[in-house]
Amino acid sequence: MQSLDVCKRTSGKIWHRKPTPSTDNGLMVSITNSQSGPLTHSSRNIRFLHTSFDNTGDCFIAGDHQGNIFLFDLNKNRFALTQKCGHPCTALAYNLRRKTEFLVGLSDYSLKCFDTDTKEMVAWMKGHESAIGSISVHASGRYALTTSFDTAQLWDLDTFQRKRKLNIKEDVGIVQVFFLPLSNTIITGFKDDTIFAWESDTLNCKYQLPVPPGKSPHYKAYAPTRDGRLLAAGGRSRFIHLWDLDTHRLLRIIELPIKVTTVKQLVFLPDNFDAGASQTLGVLSQDGIIRFINIHTCKLLFDVGGVENRINNAAVSPGGRYLVAVMEDGSLHVYNLHTMSEELSKPPAPLVKVVTNNKMSETMSTERSSVLKKNRSMSAPARGKENRLEEWESEKDLPETLNSDRLKAILKGYGEYPTKYRMFIWRSILRLPENHTAYAALVDKGTHPAYSKIHEDYPVKSRKLLRILQRILSALAHWSPIFGETQYLPVLAFPFVKLFQNNHLVCFEILTTFMVNWGAHWFEYFPNPPINILAMIENVLAHHDKYLLEHFVKYGVTSQVN
Repeated sequence: MQSLDVCKRTSGKIWHRKPTPSTDNGLMVSITNSQSGPLTHSSRNIRFLHTSFDNTGDCFIAGDHQGNIFLFDLNKNRFALTQKCGHPCTALAYNLRRKTEFLVGLSDYSLKCFDTDTKEMVAWMKGHESAIGSISVHASGRYALTTSFDTAQLWDLDTFQRKRKLNIKEDVGIVQVFFLPLSNTIITGFKDDTIFAWESDTLNCKYQLPVPPGKSPHYKAYAPTRDGRLLAAGGRSRFIHLWDLDTHRLLRIIELPIKVTTVKQLVFLPDNFDAGASQTLGVLSQDGIIRFINIHTCKLLFDVGGVENRINNAAVSPGGRYLVAVMEDGSLHVYNLHTMSEELSKPPAPLVKVVTNNKMSETMSTERSSVLKKNRSMSAPARGKENRLEEWESEKDLPETLNSDRLKAILKGYGEYPTKYRMFIWRSILRLPENHTAYAALVDKGTHPAYSKIHEDYPVKSRKLLRILQRILSALAHWSPIFGETQYLPVLAFPFVKLFQNNHLVCFEILTTFMVNWGAHWFEYFPNPPINILAMIENVLAHHDKYLLEHFVKYGVTSQVN
């Protein structure tokens, strides 16, 4: 475990050697902000209060008791002091639509927006009469909800104007108000244990979850899954209520160990294979320990923290790789969660299962095998979009939110999918595994020697795109050595990098999917050109446009090797 003291420093490295988190506690680095006394050599720590990750999960911001906001980039191994607010930080949000902007709630009841690049204030929003306790940002990044004890306010982050205000009766306080992921639904939790769901546009009440019978749970913490279908709630007891938001019913009650008396914070841990239906729930209790449990098996997977230095609050990166904990002594602990439990990276159970041997099963097995043989007989490059849609439809691999018939109708009618939803649709159709662990292992190997000087051969105006291109190409070369010798790979990969520059994992997996399914035969004669593919193209040109082929032949553009 390494340590970093940001005392009186405006920038620098987070660690001086590559961290190797242990499997015992996964701790990578401990960050403090000490301040020497004016008359003595003693020092005291300026306590960090809150943290927030960006959408990539590689960067997070942290605010301390003096209003200093630090930016930590775990990928680039850099930190920087981005703002001095002058007041203690009460809430942070770093997942806005404009990637360099963040929201901070301060103890003077104000809400401010700053830019990490320019280090200037973008907007100052007033309206709260008590300290802001939480900030929730809509999935689009355009709207934000701020919650204080007596009111919740909805802000338009394009104009930085207040759109709505929710006032509460004096005898009923607000616990938390937040957006439900992947929807326009707002969830409000009140101190009388009532939970309401509202339409964000009209603020019409959609439904209310029934208050559980028996002793009042005194809810203090809520956490929805990434697909917005489950909601976990906990409070002044050792019981966690798990709600099904589709049926509005209590799904199950999870009983925690006897030593737990109060739940302070809940957070779902994203999984590589769950498609948003998170199964691992982190529970921060009064003893300062975060226990990660499986909500289906109720098995304790691992825990983070200890009674000697308790955790006050924590933030998990969107990919579930990192956890940043604000400790009781005011320091920050950065953990690598993937080293803590093998179950987090375990692939799902196999999709093919044995059916009991009876007449019906034999019939089903025969039909299934014939379908598989038919699909296997088709070469991968010859399968078009429509063929793949039909194949996946038969195997029921598409997410529930997508309808293959409608997707095929759109593709036939318009020739393309809507720009707004195109990336989401293709990510779903391609069935990307989103294996964060495997990709992180490739990235951790560093820049591949073949692409260390890529800026000399492929000058890209945007330094950001150049860095991403170098990272993706290096990961491909580490994944398969042949990609370290493929000269045309940067030109092939750059359009994908430009399109998916905000999600490196998806970009990498789409490129590997493309190369495996459509470029598998390109390397049969490597390092020579793929004569078989070029000959096929020449035959297609000869059949459809012989004049174009004659033009190519005239100028020496053929499939022959000189």
